Amino acid sequence: MNDYKFGNYILKLRTRAGLSQAELAAKVGVTNKAVSKWEVGKAKPSVETVRKLAAVFELSVDEVLQKREEEKIVEISKIVITGGPCAGKSTAMSRIQGAFSQMGYTVLFVSEVATDLITGGVAPWTCGTNGEYQKCQLRLQLEKEKVFEQAAKTMDTAKVLIVCDRGALDNKAYMDSLEFARVVSNLGTNEIELRDNYDAVFHLVSAAKGAKEFYTTANNAARTESAEEAAALDDKLISAWTGHPHLRVIDNSSDFEGKMKRLIAEISSFLGEPEPLEIERKFLIEYPDIKWLESNPNCQRVEIIQTYLRSENEEEEVRIRQRGFAGHYVYFQTTKRKLSPLKRVEIERRLSENEYIRLLMNADTTRRQIRKDRYCLTYENQYFEIDVYPFWNDKAIAEIELSDEAAPITFPKQIKVIKEVTDDESYKNASLAKL
Repeated sequence: MNDYKFGNYILKLRTRAGLSQAELAAKVGVTNKAVSKWEVGKAKPSVETVRKLAAVFELSVDEVLQKREEEKIVEISKIVITGGPCAGKSTAMSRIQGAFSQMGYTVLFVSEVATDLITGGVAPWTCGTNGEYQKCQLRLQLEKEKVFEQAAKTMDTAKVLIVCDRGALDNKAYMDSLEFARVVSNLGTNEIELRDNYDAVFHLVSAAKGAKEFYTTANNAARTESAEEAAALDDKLISAWTGHPHLRVIDNSSDFEGKMKRLIAEISSFLGEPEPLEIERKFLIEYPDIKWLESNPNCQRVEIIQTYLRSENEEEEVRIRQRGFAGHYVYFQTTKRKLSPLKRVEIERRLSENEYIRLLMNADTTRRQIRKDRYCLTYENQYFEIDVYPFWNDKAIAEIELSDEAAPITFPKQIKVIKEVTDDESYKNASLAKL
């Protein structure tokens, strides 16, 4: 966690002294980058450097050391609420505000960028081309999120939940693949970074699918789709987000009130309220039809390299993971503690590439790296992760995370289940990694 309190303290002292970052760095014998890291909370100065800082700012060493040791932890989670037209997002935002404020979160909302632009006169039909409009929309989306994240870091609160009314990958549903590639390239980013920049994605299924009698365009001036168009768009949006490590689809299998309750339950489960539990079932399957998976619009291949780290606690499993595709990767550290065959406490944090490389030095040399292709598949509003390993040519592993241990699972007919291996230690990645 970043220590924003100490960072703000250094920033105020430097500003009050009329020093630039470069000038302060020169006075205490560090680099500009080091001062920058202190001020954004990514690092703290050594004790010796604290002594020099105290001298520069004419303070006692004890005072600066005390500020350095004070811990201010701000937990910031950023989620996306997406879905087809008339899915209930507006109501969902109100429910999220009420539910999570009561749990102690400061809840921030990034409003839907498309609605902001279209109601302001900027639309695909007013810009030169759809591609030009999408560039505007995606750029504004990213800038708005950046502002909210910067604001969250300054808040005097323990937990911040940033809720994005649609996210960057929603744009993909409104473009063909070539248009999307051009827009993303123009902004100097890539699909993996855009998608996995969010901690979780919750898709509310359009009323046009399963509750057609409630579908309407009357409550949103920017909505023009027919029910049939809305259903098709809903499918495209699910496809666009498939591949995210935490995607959940909330369908219309219950009444609307039940749908909202399921959404709150899914978000609560993700945030770890009351604790970060992961309920996962795992199945040994026959080697899948790779051509079918790769041709499925609701399936996305992800390349994963997983490395286990040395841990002093035998009850904990610590791993780091490189995750992405086609040369674009993001990095995570995960700590797991088993509570039962189905339940585990799991804590995950995003890493920078440099942090990832540094942690590789702490690799558990009694285990090999696990390399696998993961096929993320949405089917019947369920989210499967199918892991294909290079050392197996006759079988693979299919996993599904659940919010309820008793939830039914429906496999596509193309997936042939051999047996459930949820509580079989020999099929855990940690076991497969043993030399």
